[in-house]
Amino acid sequence: MNTSIVETVNVLREVAWLPWAVQYFFLIGLSYGAFVISLPGIVWRRSGWIGISRVALLVALICGLSAPIALLADLHQPGRSYHFYLHFTSSSWMSWGSFFIPVYVGGLMLYAWLAWRPLLAQQALQGDLSPLTARLCRLLAAGGSESRGALFAAAALTFVGACLVALYTGMEVMVVRAIPLWHTPLLPLLFVVTALAGGIGLTLLLQRLAGQPSNDDTVRLARALALTQGAALAIGAVWLLLGLTGVSPIHAQALAQLAPSTAWKVTALWAAGSTALTLWLALRRPGSGLLIGLLAVHSAWLMRWTLLIGGQQVPKSGAGFYPYQLPLGFDGLLGIVGTAGLCVFLFIAITTLLPLERLTAKSA
Repeated sequence: MNTSIVETVNVLREVAWLPWAVQYFFLIGLSYGAFVISLPGIVWRRSGWIGISRVALLVALICGLSAPIALLADLHQPGRSYHFYLHFTSSSWMSWGSFFIPVYVGGLMLYAWLAWRPLLAQQALQGDLSPLTARLCRLLAAGGSESRGALFAAAALTFVGACLVALYTGMEVMVVRAIPLWHTPLLPLLFVVTALAGGIGLTLLLQRLAGQPSNDDTVRLARALALTQGAALAIGAVWLLLGLTGVSPIHAQALAQLAPSTAWKVTALWAAGSTALTLWLALRRPGSGLLIGLLAVHSAWLMRWTLLIGGQQVPKSGAGFYPYQLPLGFDGLLGIVGTAGLCVFLFIAITTLLPLERLTAKSA
Protein backbone atom coordinates (compact mmCIF):
# COMPACT_ATOMS: atom_id res chain seq x y z
CA MET A 1 0.00 0.00 0.00
CA ASN A 2 1.48 3.29 -1.13
CA THR A 3 1.19 6.34 1.09
CA SER A 4 1.61 9.83 -0.28
CA ILE A 5 2.52 12.78 1.88
CA VAL A 6 1.31 16.25 0.96
CA GLU A 7 3.29 19.10 2.47
CA THR A 8 1.53 22.45 2.70
CA VAL A 9 4.07 25.22 2.21
CA ASN A 10 1.66 28.13 2.09
CA VAL A 11 -2.06 28.77 2.03
CA LEU A 12 -3.40 31.24 -0.51
CA ARG A 13 -5.50 33.92 1.20
CA GLU A 14 -7.69 36.41 -0.60
CA VAL A 15 -7.70 39.99 0.64
CA ALA A 16 -10.68 40.67 2.90
CA TRP A 17 -10.62 44.46 2.60
CA LEU A 18 -11.11 45.33 -1.05
CA PRO A 19 -10.35 48.63 -2.83
CA TRP A 20 -13.73 49.88 -1.55
CA ALA A 21 -12.21 49.95 1.94
CA VAL A 22 -9.18 51.87 0.70
CA GLN A 23 -11.49 54.43 -0.90
CA TYR A 24 -13.41 54.80 2.36
CA PHE A 25 -10.26 55.37 4.41
CA PHE A 26 -8.98 57.75 1.75
CA LEU A 27 -12.15 59.83 1.38
CA ILE A 28 -13.05 60.02 5.06
CA GLY A 29 -9.47 61.11 5.78
CA LEU A 30 -9.61 63.85 3.14
CA SER A 31 -12.94 64.93 4.59
CA TYR A 32 -11.93 65.40 8.21
CA GLY A 33 -8.55 66.80 7.12
CA ALA A 34 -10.24 69.45 4.98
CA PHE A 35 -12.79 70.14 7.73
CA VAL A 36 -9.95 71.16 10.05
CA ILE A 37 -8.73 73.62 7.37
CA SER A 38 -12.25 75.10 7.17
CA LEU A 39 -12.22 76.23 10.81
CA PRO A 40 -9.83 79.24 10.68
CA GLY A 41 -11.81 81.18 8.09
CA ILE A 42 -15.39 80.11 8.81
CA VAL A 43 -15.49 79.77 12.60
CA TRP A 44 -12.62 81.97 13.78
CA ARG A 45 -12.80 84.50 10.90
CA ARG A 46 -9.03 84.62 10.54
CA SER A 47 -7.92 87.21 8.04
CA GLY A 48 -6.86 85.67 4.74
CA TRP A 49 -8.46 82.29 5.46
CA ILE A 50 -12.09 82.90 4.45
CA GLY A 51 -11.80 81.82 0.80
CA ILE A 52 -9.48 78.95 1.71
CA SER A 53 -11.83 77.65 4.40
CA ARG A 54 -14.90 77.78 2.16
CA VAL A 55 -13.18 75.66 -0.48
CA ALA A 56 -11.91 73.31 2.23
CA LEU A 57 -15.48 72.91 3.47
CA LEU A 58 -16.53 71.98 -0.06
CA VAL A 59 -13.81 69.30 -0.10
CA ALA A 60 -14.90 68.04 3.32
CA LEU A 61 -18.55 67.79 2.30
CA ILE A 62 -17.95 66.05 -1.04
CA CYS A 63 -15.58 63.48 0.44
CA GLY A 64 -17.65 63.09 3.62
CA LEU A 65 -20.78 62.23 1.63
CA SER A 66 -18.94 59.86 -0.72
CA ALA A 67 -16.97 57.92 1.91
CA PRO A 68 -19.94 56.09 3.53
CA ILE A 69 -21.08 54.93 0.07
CA ALA A 70 -17.71 53.25 -0.46
CA LEU A 71 -17.95 51.71 3.02
CA LEU A 72 -21.41 50.28 2.28
CA ALA A 73 -20.09 48.83 -0.97
CA ASP A 74 -17.27 47.12 0.94
CA LEU A 75 -19.91 45.26 2.99
CA HIS A 76 -20.93 43.59 -0.31
CA GLN A 77 -24.53 43.70 0.91
CA PRO A 78 -25.51 47.21 2.13
CA GLY A 79 -28.35 45.69 4.13
CA ARG A 80 -25.75 44.30 6.53
CA SER A 81 -25.16 47.78 7.90
CA TYR A 82 -28.20 47.62 10.19
CA HIS A 83 -26.61 44.71 12.07
CA PHE A 84 -24.15 47.16 13.60
CA TYR A 85 -27.08 48.92 15.26
CA LEU A 86 -29.13 45.85 16.22
CA HIS A 87 -26.15 43.92 17.59
CA PHE A 88 -23.79 46.50 19.07
CA THR A 89 -20.45 45.06 20.23
CA SER A 90 -18.56 47.32 22.59
CA SER A 91 -15.27 45.53 21.93
CA SER A 92 -15.48 46.20 18.17
CA TRP A 93 -14.18 49.45 16.73
CA MET A 94 -16.35 48.84 13.66
CA SER A 95 -19.42 48.84 15.88
CA TRP A 96 -18.34 52.13 17.43
CA GLY A 97 -17.64 53.50 13.96
CA SER A 98 -21.22 52.86 12.86
CA PHE A 99 -22.25 55.50 15.41
CA PHE A 100 -19.30 57.85 14.93
CA ILE A 101 -19.80 58.21 11.16
CA PRO A 102 -23.40 59.57 11.38
CA VAL A 103 -22.30 62.03 14.08
CA TYR A 104 -19.55 63.36 11.86
CA VAL A 105 -21.42 63.40 8.54
CA GLY A 106 -24.61 64.78 10.10
CA GLY A 107 -22.67 67.49 11.91
CA LEU A 108 -20.74 68.30 8.74
CA MET A 109 -23.93 68.77 6.70
CA LEU A 110 -25.39 71.06 9.38
CA TYR A 111 -22.14 73.01 9.64
CA ALA A 112 -21.93 73.46 5.85
CA TRP A 113 -25.55 74.61 5.64
CA LEU A 114 -25.09 77.20 8.39
CA ALA A 115 -21.83 78.41 6.85
CA TRP A 116 -23.28 78.71 3.34
CA ARG A 117 -26.72 80.14 4.11
CA PRO A 118 -25.69 83.78 3.52
CA LEU A 119 -23.90 82.79 0.30
CA LEU A 120 -26.96 80.93 -0.94
CA ALA A 121 -29.14 83.98 -0.25
CA GLN A 122 -26.71 86.17 -2.21
CA GLN A 123 -26.58 83.66 -5.04
CA ALA A 124 -30.40 83.61 -5.29
CA LEU A 125 -30.34 87.32 -6.18
CA GLN A 126 -28.17 86.78 -9.24
CA GLY A 127 -30.09 87.62 -12.40
CA ASP A 128 -28.41 85.01 -14.60
CA LEU A 129 -29.77 82.01 -12.69
CA SER A 130 -32.53 79.80 -13.97
CA PRO A 131 -35.82 80.15 -12.04
CA LEU A 132 -35.45 76.62 -10.64
CA THR A 133 -31.88 77.20 -9.42
CA ALA A 134 -32.78 80.57 -7.89
CA ARG A 135 -35.78 79.05 -6.11
CA LEU A 136 -33.66 76.19 -4.78
CA CYS A 137 -31.04 78.65 -3.50
CA ARG A 138 -33.72 80.65 -1.69
CA LEU A 139 -35.20 77.49 -0.22
CA LEU A 140 -31.84 76.24 1.08
CA ALA A 141 -30.88 79.70 2.37
CA ALA A 142 -34.00 79.77 4.57
CA GLY A 143 -33.79 83.53 4.88
CA GLY A 144 -29.99 83.68 4.65
CA SER A 145 -29.49 85.05 8.16
CA GLU A 146 -26.25 84.20 9.91
CA SER A 147 -26.23 82.58 13.34
CA ARG A 148 -22.78 82.57 14.86
CA GLY A 149 -23.89 80.62 17.92
CA ALA A 150 -25.47 77.83 15.88
CA LEU A 151 -22.47 77.76 13.53
CA PHE A 152 -20.07 77.42 16.44
CA ALA A 153 -22.16 74.63 17.98
CA ALA A 154 -22.33 72.75 14.66
CA ALA A 155 -18.58 73.15 14.20
CA ALA A 156 -17.96 71.81 17.71
CA LEU A 157 -20.21 68.80 17.06
CA THR A 158 -18.48 68.10 13.75
CA PHE A 159 -15.04 68.44 15.35
CA VAL A 160 -15.96 65.86 17.98
CA GLY A 161 -17.28 63.58 15.24
CA ALA A 162 -14.10 64.11 13.18
CA CYS A 163 -11.91 63.18 16.16
CA LEU A 164 -13.98 60.06 16.81
CA VAL A 165 -13.83 59.01 13.15
CA ALA A 166 -10.07 59.62 13.04
CA LEU A 167 -9.68 57.53 16.21
CA TYR A 168 -11.81 54.61 15.07
CA THR A 169 -10.41 54.39 11.52
CA GLY A 170 -6.92 54.14 12.96
CA MET A 171 -7.76 51.80 15.80
CA GLU A 172 -9.78 49.30 13.75
CA VAL A 173 -6.64 48.62 11.72
CA MET A 174 -4.16 48.87 14.58
CA VAL A 175 -5.91 46.22 16.70
CA VAL A 176 -5.21 43.49 14.13
CA ARG A 177 -2.43 41.59 15.89
CA ALA A 178 -2.05 39.06 13.08
CA ILE A 179 -0.41 41.71 10.88
CA PRO A 180 2.58 43.26 12.70
CA LEU A 181 2.76 46.04 10.09
CA TRP A 182 -0.60 47.30 11.33
CA HIS A 183 -0.24 46.59 15.03
CA THR A 184 1.51 49.81 16.02
CA PRO A 185 0.29 53.03 17.69
CA LEU A 186 2.15 54.93 14.97
CA LEU A 187 -0.43 53.83 12.38
CA PRO A 188 -3.36 55.98 13.63
CA LEU A 189 -0.99 58.95 13.83
CA LEU A 190 0.13 58.38 10.25
CA PHE A 191 -3.50 58.15 9.12
CA VAL A 192 -4.27 61.52 10.72
CA VAL A 193 -1.17 63.28 9.38
CA THR A 194 -1.68 62.07 5.80
CA ALA A 195 -5.40 62.85 6.02
CA LEU A 196 -4.58 66.47 6.85
CA ALA A 197 -2.07 66.53 3.99
CA GLY A 198 -4.61 65.09 1.54
CA GLY A 199 -7.29 67.57 2.64
CA ILE A 200 -4.88 70.46 2.13
CA GLY A 201 -3.79 69.05 -1.23
CA LEU A 202 -7.31 68.73 -2.61
CA THR A 203 -8.14 72.23 -1.36
CA LEU A 204 -5.15 73.53 -3.32
CA LEU A 205 -6.38 71.72 -6.44
CA LEU A 206 -9.92 73.10 -6.21
CA GLN A 207 -8.58 76.60 -5.59
CA ARG A 208 -6.59 76.29 -8.78
CA LEU A 209 -9.69 75.03 -10.60
CA ALA A 210 -11.51 78.23 -9.59
CA GLY A 211 -8.78 80.32 -11.20
CA GLN A 212 -5.32 81.51 -10.31
CA PRO A 213 -5.34 81.69 -6.47
CA SER A 214 -3.54 84.48 -4.69
CA ASN A 215 0.03 83.80 -3.69
CA ASP A 216 -0.83 84.46 -0.04
CA ASP A 217 -3.48 81.72 -0.03
CA THR A 218 -1.13 79.21 -1.62
CA VAL A 219 1.68 80.06 0.81
CA ARG A 220 -0.62 79.61 3.83
CA LEU A 221 -1.66 76.16 2.66
CA ALA A 222 1.90 75.26 1.66
CA ARG A 223 3.13 76.05 5.18
CA ALA A 224 0.42 73.88 6.71
CA LEU A 225 1.26 71.11 4.24
CA ALA A 226 4.95 71.32 5.14
CA LEU A 227 4.09 70.61 8.78
CA THR A 228 2.19 67.45 7.83
CA GLN A 229 4.99 66.20 5.58
CA GLY A 230 7.58 66.78 8.28
CA ALA A 231 5.41 64.89 10.76
CA ALA A 232 4.93 62.00 8.29
CA LEU A 233 8.69 61.68 7.77
CA ALA A 234 9.25 61.76 11.53
CA ILE A 235 6.70 58.99 12.10
CA GLY A 236 8.31 56.87 9.39
CA ALA A 237 11.76 57.41 10.88
CA VAL A 238 10.55 56.39 14.36
CA TRP A 239 8.94 53.22 12.93
CA LEU A 240 12.14 52.30 11.11
CA LEU A 241 14.30 53.02 14.16
CA LEU A 242 12.11 50.86 16.40
CA GLY A 243 12.36 48.02 13.89
CA LEU A 244 16.11 48.23 13.32
CA THR A 245 17.06 48.48 16.98
CA GLY A 246 14.67 45.76 18.12
CA VAL A 247 13.42 47.97 20.97
CA SER A 248 9.89 47.09 19.90
CA PRO A 249 9.45 43.39 18.99
CA ILE A 250 6.33 44.05 16.91
CA HIS A 251 8.16 46.64 14.77
CA ALA A 252 11.16 44.33 14.41
CA GLN A 253 8.88 41.50 13.29
CA ALA A 254 7.13 43.73 10.76
CA LEU A 255 10.46 44.90 9.36
CA ALA A 256 11.73 41.33 9.13
CA GLN A 257 8.64 40.31 7.17
CA LEU A 258 8.98 43.17 4.68
CA ALA A 259 12.78 43.20 4.29
CA PRO A 260 12.98 40.33 1.73
CA SER A 261 10.50 42.05 -0.61
CA THR A 262 11.97 44.27 -3.33
CA ALA A 263 8.52 45.68 -4.05
CA TRP A 264 8.15 46.89 -0.46
CA LYS A 265 11.60 48.48 -0.52
CA VAL A 266 10.78 50.35 -3.72
CA THR A 267 7.42 51.46 -2.32
CA ALA A 268 9.03 52.68 0.89
CA LEU A 269 11.61 54.68 -1.04
CA TRP A 270 8.90 56.06 -3.30
CA ALA A 271 6.76 57.12 -0.34
CA ALA A 272 9.67 58.69 1.54
CA GLY A 273 10.96 60.40 -1.59
CA SER A 274 7.61 61.88 -2.61
CA THR A 275 6.99 63.08 0.96
CA ALA A 276 10.44 64.68 1.13
CA LEU A 277 9.89 66.29 -2.29
CA THR A 278 6.54 67.70 -1.19
CA LEU A 279 8.14 69.07 1.97
CA TRP A 280 10.96 70.69 -0.01
CA LEU A 281 8.58 72.25 -2.55
CA ALA A 282 6.23 73.49 0.19
CA LEU A 283 9.15 75.25 1.90
CA ARG A 284 11.18 76.40 -1.11
CA ARG A 285 8.55 76.75 -3.83
CA PRO A 286 5.30 77.46 -1.91
CA GLY A 287 3.76 79.08 -4.97
CA SER A 288 3.65 75.75 -6.84
CA GLY A 289 0.21 74.95 -5.44
CA LEU A 290 -0.91 72.63 -8.24
CA LEU A 291 2.14 70.37 -7.99
CA ILE A 292 2.29 70.11 -4.21
CA GLY A 293 -1.49 69.58 -4.11
CA LEU A 294 -1.21 66.62 -6.49
CA LEU A 295 1.72 65.21 -4.53
CA ALA A 296 -0.16 65.51 -1.22
CA VAL A 297 -3.27 63.72 -2.53
CA HIS A 298 -1.03 61.08 -4.13
CA SER A 299 0.76 60.48 -0.81
CA ALA A 300 -2.52 60.10 1.09
CA TRP A 301 -3.76 57.50 -1.41
CA LEU A 302 -0.41 55.68 -1.66
CA MET A 303 -0.14 55.28 2.11
CA ARG A 304 -3.61 53.80 2.45
CA TRP A 305 -3.36 51.53 -0.58
CA THR A 306 0.07 50.23 0.42
CA LEU A 307 -0.83 49.59 4.06
CA LEU A 308 -4.35 48.23 3.60
CA ILE A 309 -3.97 46.18 0.43
CA GLY A 310 -0.25 45.49 0.73
CA GLY A 311 -0.58 44.70 4.43
CA GLN A 312 -3.02 41.90 3.61
CA GLN A 313 -0.45 40.38 1.24
CA VAL A 314 2.10 39.89 4.02
CA PRO A 315 2.17 36.14 4.81
CA LYS A 316 0.79 35.06 8.17
CA SER A 317 2.37 31.62 7.75
CA GLY A 318 4.59 29.91 5.27
CA ALA A 319 6.75 31.52 2.59
CA GLY A 320 5.98 34.10 -0.04
CA PHE A 321 3.58 37.02 -0.18
CA TYR A 322 -0.07 36.47 -1.02
CA PRO A 323 -0.69 37.57 -4.62
CA TYR A 324 -3.16 40.33 -5.45
CA GLN A 325 -4.07 41.78 -8.81
CA LEU A 326 -6.48 44.70 -9.11
CA PRO A 327 -9.59 43.39 -10.90
CA LEU A 328 -11.20 45.50 -13.59
CA GLY A 329 -14.76 45.03 -12.36
CA PHE A 330 -16.99 46.34 -9.59
CA ASP A 331 -14.63 45.23 -6.81
CA GLY A 332 -11.61 46.85 -8.44
CA LEU A 333 -10.91 49.52 -11.03
CA LEU A 334 -14.56 50.06 -11.97
CA GLY A 335 -15.42 50.65 -8.32
CA ILE A 336 -12.62 53.22 -7.96
CA VAL A 337 -13.77 55.04 -11.10
CA GLY A 338 -17.38 54.92 -9.89
CA THR A 339 -16.49 56.48 -6.54
CA ALA A 340 -14.51 59.20 -8.32
CA GLY A 341 -17.57 59.78 -10.51
CA LEU A 342 -19.74 60.20 -7.40
CA CYS A 343 -17.33 62.86 -6.11
CA VAL A 344 -17.47 64.66 -9.46
CA PHE A 345 -21.29 64.53 -9.43
CA LEU A 346 -21.45 66.02 -5.93
CA PHE A 347 -18.95 68.71 -6.95
CA ILE A 348 -21.08 69.67 -9.96
CA ALA A 349 -24.30 69.63 -7.94
CA ILE A 350 -22.95 71.83 -5.15
CA THR A 351 -21.07 74.28 -7.37
CA THR A 352 -24.18 74.71 -9.53
CA LEU A 353 -25.75 76.38 -6.50
CA LEU A 354 -22.54 77.92 -5.13
CA PRO A 355 -19.96 78.52 -7.87
CA LEU A 356 -16.31 78.23 -6.92
CA GLU A 357 -15.85 81.92 -7.68
CA ARG A 358 -18.27 82.83 -4.88
CA LEU A 359 -16.71 80.35 -2.47
CA THR A 360 -13.20 81.66 -3.08
CA ALA A 361 -14.25 85.29 -2.56
CA LYS A 362 -12.35 86.78 0.37
CA SER A 363 -15.28 88.76 1.75
CA ALA A 364 -16.98 87.38 4.86
